[in-house]
Amino acid sequence: MPKLKTHKGAKRRIHVTGSGKLMRMKQGKSHLRRKKPSRVKHLFDQKVGVSVQDVDRLKRLLPYS
Repeated sequence: MPKLKTHKGAKRRIHVTGSGKLMRMKQGKSHLRRKKPSRVKHLFDQKVGVSVQDVDRLKRLLPYS
């Protein structure tokens, strides 16, 4: 069987933890950031777990993670 190719867009956007969890960054981090309060800006810096519905689809895009 041939080697599977990693989806490069998913590789840049999704981080896989040591335990195998998929993490992503929140959207809206850089758009219109000046008018957002600093409390909200700090929330954008944290990684969030990928929703359960998307995990199987993203694992297919990242076969060797």
